[in-house]
Amino acid sequence: MDFTLALAGLGVGIIVGLTGMGGGALMTPVLVLVFGVPPVAAVSSDLAASAVMKPFGGWVHARRGTVNWAMVGWLCAGSVPFAFVGVLLLRLVGDDARMQQVIKIALGVALLLAAGGLVLKAWVSRRQPETPPVHVRVKPLPTALVGAAGGLIVGLTSVGSGSLIIVALLALYPALRANHLVGTDLVQAVPLVTAAALGHAFFGDLQLDLAAAVLLGSIPGVLIGSRISSRAPAGLIRPALVIVLLASALKLFDLSTAVVGVVSGVAVLVAIGLAVARKMTAARPAEEAEPDRTPVPQP
Repeated sequence: MDFTLALAGLGVGIIVGLTGMGGGALMTPVLVLVFGVPPVAAVSSDLAASAVMKPFGGWVHARRGTVNWAMVGWLCAGSVPFAFVGVLLLRLVGDDARMQQVIKIALGVALLLAAGGLVLKAWVSRRQPETPPVHVRVKPLPTALVGAAGGLIVGLTSVGSGSLIIVALLALYPALRANHLVGTDLVQAVPLVTAAALGHAFFGDLQLDLAAAVLLGSIPGVLIGSRISSRAPAGLIRPALVIVLLASALKLFDLSTAVVGVVSGVAVLVAIGLAVARKMTAARPAEEAEPDRTPVPQP
């Protein structure tokens, strides 16, 4: 067993535990770009690992009552069959070389969507204050369509069970609280990634040694990340994750290392600038609220 793969799984698992996102969006490109695993084998192995890893987070949210089970049912009604459709599309692409190139491009597009989804989620969460729990009425057809679109992308790329679907749900149900959003998405992702993994296993794409190595590190990583998530600054983790997704997507598009480096450098500078501006904005009201302690002269 490759313990370097397990170490990579540990790092990705910690990020998943900290942010609730990034499993397929990080592990699959790591397997492809760092370890030279063929894209289809990377997708199938990551899906198998996610099918084991996702229930840990889903179980915690189910115990806390932060899962909308009606929404889970309608999401799965669309995502599970279309996960198989995504796998079938891979088999219909053609010869092996062409299939590998198509999955690389599809994965790159999915990573860009995931990065954009993280930015959108952060922007919406900053603009919406925390509100008391409200009853959310489930919209069956739109919810099933979100599940179908997410299942198709997950079947093709392994990306989207967390990042893309959660952003679509955020747009469809803006009144849904963040913890219920994450809990619902985590639970619906379990049958979704399981269906996609079974589809790949049926066609012989699954490599159990890869999946086992990833799991060896990712499961303790998720547990570690979940334990420290309350202390870690999300404002630091999320920009780093977006930059990694952006760089991975550009590399999957076969752009030169120089171009990837320049774009990533600009993204880092933008993230630093936004962080400084946010800190200055937060400090200004505190200075304005500081009471005047100048002694008043006594008559």
